Amino acid sequence: MAQTEHNLDHDVSWLLLPPYWAKMVVGLISLLCFVNSYDGDFVFDDSEAIINNKDLRAETPLGDLWHHDFWGSKLSSNTSHKSYRPLTVLTFRINYLFAGGFYPVGFHVINIILHCTISVLMVDVFSILLGGLQFSSKGRRLNLAPKTSLLAALLFAVHPVHTECVAGIVGRADLLCALFFLLSFLGYCKAFREHKEGHHFSLFWVLMSVLLGAVAMLCKEQGITILGLNAVFDALVINKLNVLEFVQRLLHKDKSLENSGLLRKGLLFRITLLLSGGASILYIRWRIMGTGPPAFTEVDNPASFADSLLVRAINYNYYYSLNAWLLLCPWWLCFDWSMGCIPLIKSVSDWRIIALAALWFCLIGLICQALCSEDSHKRRILTLGLGFLIIPFLPASNLFFRVGFVVAERVIYLPSIGYCILFTYGFSLLSKKAKKKKILAAAVLGILLINVMRSALRSSQWRSEEQLFRSALSVCPLNAKVHYNVGKNLADKGNQSAAIKYYREAVRLNPKYVHAMNNLGNILKERNELQEAEELLSLAVQIQPDFAAAWMNLGIVQNSLRRFEEAEQSYWTAIKHRKKYPDCYYNLGRLYADLNRHIDALNAWRNATVLKPEHSLAWNNMIILLDNTGNLAQAEAVGREALELIPNDHSLMFSLANVLGKSQKYKESEALFLKAIKANPNAASYHGNLAVLYHRWGNLDLAKKHYEVSLKLDPMAPGTKENYNLLRRKLEQLQKKGEA
Repeated sequence: MAQTEHNLDHDVSWLLLPPYWAKMVVGLISLLCFVNSYDGDFVFDDSEAIINNKDLRAETPLGDLWHHDFWGSKLSSNTSHKSYRPLTVLTFRINYLFAGGFYPVGFHVINIILHCTISVLMVDVFSILLGGLQFSSKGRRLNLAPKTSLLAALLFAVHPVHTECVAGIVGRADLLCALFFLLSFLGYCKAFREHKEGHHFSLFWVLMSVLLGAVAMLCKEQGITILGLNAVFDALVINKLNVLEFVQRLLHKDKSLENSGLLRKGLLFRITLLLSGGASILYIRWRIMGTGPPAFTEVDNPASFADSLLVRAINYNYYYSLNAWLLLCPWWLCFDWSMGCIPLIKSVSDWRIIALAALWFCLIGLICQALCSEDSHKRRILTLGLGFLIIPFLPASNLFFRVGFVVAERVIYLPSIGYCILFTYGFSLLSKKAKKKKILAAAVLGILLINVMRSALRSSQWRSEEQLFRSALSVCPLNAKVHYNVGKNLADKGNQSAAIKYYREAVRLNPKYVHAMNNLGNILKERNELQEAEELLSLAVQIQPDFAAAWMNLGIVQNSLRRFEEAEQSYWTAIKHRKKYPDCYYNLGRLYADLNRHIDALNAWRNATVLKPEHSLAWNNMIILLDNTGNLAQAEAVGREALELIPNDHSLMFSLANVLGKSQKYKESEALFLKAIKANPNAASYHGNLAVLYHRWGNLDLAKKHYEVSLKLDPMAPGTKENYNLLRRKLEQLQKKGEA
């Protein structure tokens, strides 16, 4: 027999604030945790999802967003990740439009505002989940658990595991999903503003909650789970269903079943609406995906590729325990948990099995209490806590389809709601039994303060790639991707020696890591260590035969080794696997130029500029080759075409100016030289060639001036000193004639 519901706040020693002040406190503290990320860079996945995503640019039609995945690839492509989040991409595009380019501050500010807004909404959500849904005679919702709802909202607002979603710009997907997820839940609650145990409800708000659930899913896939949670909430809170009692009646075919909560008027209809709405959304989503589920590799999720069903099951459950541990103790956080970070459990003798046992011991205990307790209030809170913990996590659980990660902190943004419910309920139970309630409250306050500091520290680590990647070395030292990213960051900064060390470690940890081999091969190529570079790149294309970038780099190395036929074959193999590959056509053109196959070289560079009109190097090489072969008219035409497309490129101005000078179009040549020098005043060759132009033109004083500037910038500039000496002798001769 159910007991009278117990008010959670009764025995809790905690702050009691008016609703407005409670929301203000939660909003300000959530801001305090993550505000230091506002001026961070684009880091990690931000490059692919934002900087390299053409869907953000004005020239891409808005309609394309509905046919592309989160990363800007066509959903119909076999290489697409199938992450369909058009509304999130639309907010990125708006950010880009208002900022006038890729300036990260605006992107970060929106993420921080979203998390603060969600944290404030959590006060209302937790007041319903912990205190129940009741309305005043005027239709205003009553907050029956102001203390515990404030505590739960604070726990959510400051949780360090949320840092990836807030400080990482691609976490916008999780934040927008959570926002509409909560709005869907609150909208569903509004349907019962004047309910009498479910007999009367607003159809409008039920349908609105389905619509908001669909919007949440268009921000991120997890959003669809709110429809299932709304159904659970309806059964447990609105209709006060006793799950265990209902199951027992169902099994015994009890005739009193029609009087149970599930069959009360309206509940079946509402659940049917939720289920049919969810099924329709999922069907449309599946049709949009086009070619079926995405294809991931073994390094993304090694457990899913294990041959043994037992090994897969054990490792999946171990991953669940790690997610639970991140909620309980979010101290060891990492931007990526793949590539050996978590070695597979291959035997039941592995000590990590203890984590599985602990997880299921706790879960079974909570489930038993949620089903069997005589206290209806306890049953309701525990079931809702478990529901919000487990149901939003299901899309990431590997149960329905393979996911592309091992552990991802971002996917527990929504499940952390369930954790906050269970933590707060546990605190209320301890407070009820504790004699010194203030000490217990102080301990919880200490946890909150530690989480605030941890969140602030973690936010600062997300401000730059260097800090982010290095912070992962101590957490996941076996993760090849961590070492790869540290190496890449060092290479981008010009520290090749240090980068080599980390790339070698990445390859050691994962001998099939083709991207690390490719980058290491590139550095060795630049250091003229061609033999080892060739070995690495050859191994990379052997492991992954369709790795176009590695084929191109192998071709560059073979070209340097003067193995021209092999180089040409490598370039064409790269183009075979990536048909739109302007850089490969550029390098192919360089090979043909070295072989004096001028027509082939020009065709290759022309292909590069067709595929990438702003490919300055290809344009420049065409102009120079035509100039060197005496085709000045063609060189001039190509130069003018190039400058129309890239009007501010000083190297193109310089090349065209040389051609015009040889064609005796001195005035136009001078203007282009001066414009190039204005853009790049420290280029010795620019001044030197302008001096040659003046020398030919007869402007000897100006020629002398620019020869001297060129020699000052580069005293060893080839030919400049000889030309300068010739000019000086000529000036001396003229001076002698004048004196005579």
